[in-house]
Amino acid sequence: MLYYVGLALGVALAVPLAALGAGIGQGLATSSAVEGIARQPEAAARIQLVMIIGLGFMESLAIYALLVFFMLQGQLPTFDQLLELAKASAGQ
Repeated sequence: MLYYVGLALGVALAVPLAALGAGIGQGLATSSAVEGIARQPEAAARIQLVMIIGLGFMESLAIYALLVFFMLQGQLPTFDQLLELAKASAGQ
């Protein structure tokens, strides 16, 4: 039963934590890139290229978290299965 509790927590927290982390990381990366461009306008194209590649990597991690969410959600038991588990553990 404890397994299902951990699984439910993992499913519930996978996407929100990934979205939070990706949002913070993207904000920090964009902020640093804008500061770098402001200091060296002649390097704007190179800074922008590196920033876009980094943002793509960050976004891919958020998409992987969404994939893990869907994979774990398929492992959760139905309500009827949970009732059977509860009855079985109460009878012991």
